[in-house]
Amino acid sequence: MHTEEEGSRPEDTVLSADAPSDGSAAGPAHAAPPADPDTALASFRRRLHTFDLPLSRMAWAGAMAVFGLALVLRLWGLGSIGELIFDETYYVKDAYALTQEGVEMSWPDEHDAVFEAGDVDTYEETGSYVVHPPLGKWLIGAGMTLVGADSPWGWRLSSALLGAVSVLMLARIGRRLFRSTTVGLIAALLLAIDGVALVHSRTSLLDPFVMFFALAAFGALLIDRDRFRERLALAAVDLQELGQDPPALGISGGPRPWRLLAGVLLGMACSVKWSGLYFLAVFGIMTVLWDWWARRTIGQRDWLVGGLVRDAVPAFVAMVGTAAVTYLASWAGWFASSVGYHRELAAERGVDTGNGVLDSLLSLWLYHRQAYAFHVGLDSEHPYQAHPAGWLLQLRPTNFYYRSFDYGENGCEVAECGAHILSVGNPLIWWLGTLALAVTVVLAIWRRDGRAWAALAGLAAGYLPWLLYSERTIFTFYVIAFEPWFLLCLAYVMALVIGPRGADGERRLAGGLFVGSLLVLIVLVSAFFWPVWTGQVLDLEQWRYRMWLPSWT
Repeated sequence: MHTEEEGSRPEDTVLSADAPSDGSAAGPAHAAPPADPDTALASFRRRLHTFDLPLSRMAWAGAMAVFGLALVLRLWGLGSIGELIFDETYYVKDAYALTQEGVEMSWPDEHDAVFEAGDVDTYEETGSYVVHPPLGKWLIGAGMTLVGADSPWGWRLSSALLGAVSVLMLARIGRRLFRSTTVGLIAALLLAIDGVALVHSRTSLLDPFVMFFALAAFGALLIDRDRFRERLALAAVDLQELGQDPPALGISGGPRPWRLLAGVLLGMACSVKWSGLYFLAVFGIMTVLWDWWARRTIGQRDWLVGGLVRDAVPAFVAMVGTAAVTYLASWAGWFASSVGYHRELAAERGVDTGNGVLDSLLSLWLYHRQAYAFHVGLDSEHPYQAHPAGWLLQLRPTNFYYRSFDYGENGCEVAECGAHILSVGNPLIWWLGTLALAVTVVLAIWRRDGRAWAALAGLAAGYLPWLLYSERTIFTFYVIAFEPWFLLCLAYVMALVIGPRGADGERRLAGGLFVGSLLVLIVLVSAFFWPVWTGQVLDLEQWRYRMWLPSWT
């Protein structure tokens, strides 16, 4: 038996376009591996790209530094605006009611000022009609429980903390996916300083929680992929040593706890907003394709049928099954409540069965049907609705907050000032990122680069479905759900510009200087836009300097 060799391949300082991390540019190797077990194991690992990056203190130090930056930017002045911003009017109040009653409760009309003043126990005695699952609001409520429901810090603490943790996760995920610390750190830095991510991390909406759980699930599936391939390599060599043929359906994948964890995390994403279903579907297909490729690469006969039986069916059960259980568990407060909205809907519709459990599930199903009809039929006009075709270019960002001040008010030192929170991304990040996305698509097809396809998978799950609902009332701020994968594409192309280790020194120096200068410029642009991401008081002339497109006002 053989054990995994730590650091069996050195880490790339930057990635090489000629060596996809999952080997997807190469066809299956059907030649018999060398007879020597150690050489055979190295051969299988090389084909499967199953090597682990060596433990690097510098990589962890870089990731923690970017995480620290993200944390500071998200917590600095987090409670400076003591008003409920944009859709916080729904989610913060719902979150507080959840912590008190286990379900969302109705509130009097025009009640924000009362809640903001600290009179929070003023909800009504009836359940509220909500069209999103409860987990995101439970998370918001956790911050309020820690800090206090009468504090803006409490309203937004969970968003800020999980937003910063997302930056740390992206640094490690980018490193594992591309086998490059550089790619991971670039993507994480961009997420730390981009306006879309910053505004969402400083505001209590639901979409950043969808992003957090989907990103965590993606990372879990990457770990599952690497461990599965290592298991294939070790098992193939053991069979060779014993002179045995592989089982009829191929080598067993064994227990796969990281895939189960991914199912739980994707169930949590769905428990925040139903848009998490798209990530569940796309990532489920992605992980099965990874397994099929691995079986084909080691030369397994009938890899398609074997992968279907040993990988695809168990993956469906593991991911969809755990996601479904997780989703139902998120409604525990509603099941335990007697005042939850539509709690007795089955009886009201005359379709109850007399079985309490079945009637509860039936009521929840009927409730979901009604909520779905609401979502697909939402077409009321809104001044900041935006067609998804313009999202990547930030053509119509969402205004979260704006207040005008005259001279002497709230620190205004000129005739007229404004305080603005505009959910607009750093223009350089999003405009260059859109170009990088096109390059990534070309490389994914031309080079059959599995790294590029994996990055595109997350973006496809979070973005493409909205093109089918372009007639609905939808907003640019939804891009937060897929932003990490968008930034991975940009970091991927930047790393290609730098060049791989071993390339011509002058070429790498020129590429490194270019990318480094570009990152410095991006940081400076983020600093310039910081006031309109955080609601700082600006004189109108300074504010207009930051409205680069007429559609931003």
